[in-house]
Amino acid sequence: MSAVDGYCPIRSPADTCGAGNSPQVADATAGNLPDALPRPGRYRQARPRSRYVRALAALTLAPPLRLAVARYAVPPGSAARTGCDRCGTTLVLGGAVLGPAGRCPACRARVGAPPGGVEVLLVAALTVLVLVDATLAERVAIAWWLGWAVPLVLVDLAVHRLPDRLTRPATAGVLALLGVAAATGPGLDAWWRALAAGAGLGLAFAATTLLLGRRGFGLGDAKLAVGVGALLGWYGWPVLLAGLVLTFASSAVTSLGLLLARKVNWSSHLPFGPFLVLGTCAALLLAR
Repeated sequence: MSAVDGYCPIRSPADTCGAGNSPQVADATAGNLPDALPRPGRYRQARPRSRYVRALAALTLAPPLRLAVARYAVPPGSAARTGCDRCGTTLVLGGAVLGPAGRCPACRARVGAPPGGVEVLLVAALTVLVLVDATLAERVAIAWWLGWAVPLVLVDLAVHRLPDRLTRPATAGVLALLGVAAATGPGLDAWWRALAAGAGLGLAFAATTLLLGRRGFGLGDAKLAVGVGALLGWYGWPVLLAGLVLTFASSAVTSLGLLLARKVNWSSHLPFGPFLVLGTCAALLLAR
């Protein structure tokens, strides 16, 4: 049989072009797609569901983050908290004290972060992670930093300190994960720039502590700034500059508002860590 003899145009779904055709092809032309073949919209319907699953999975991080806040939200120089301040009930992962209400299961005293505070910041961090324009390796580095930023913000708001137990793993993890991103992506130039930006910003913050004392930034801010500088420097010097501008602008606006409301005075000291995290997240969303 020649090529012309084998030609059989299908003009309608009912045309089968002879009995030798595959049953799957006949079913497909008749509009009856078998289960083995993908249907239009089949996977698009699963995407929103997968996003909800990821969001719920991220919220499972709330108990350990709440435990971190409860342990390290103590005055400078004090040992990490191991139990309820009122009755001494031991803080354990999975206990009622680590729930959204943040209360001791024995005496109902407030312990650690405000009710719902960890969960709200965790949802905000997840939103940033979803909206940021980044590769998979870069997104992992950002997720690592955001995971540590949540308890750091709450601890700084509570006791005006950024403990080394939280800043060190946040910074070390970001530098290492950005190194992986460099090896699998744009090359080492971006990583060297991130290292330079992190070291430079950290030294600049530390210099204010040495030169200005209490009027400068704290050493905790300087250690947090190393990770911030590396993360923003990875995307380029303009992104780092934008992050600093947004950080200082948000701090200035908040301070002015509190002064006008007479909640603070000119000698009051506001925690700077939350503004540094806020400016970093805003710059990441504006990057690229």
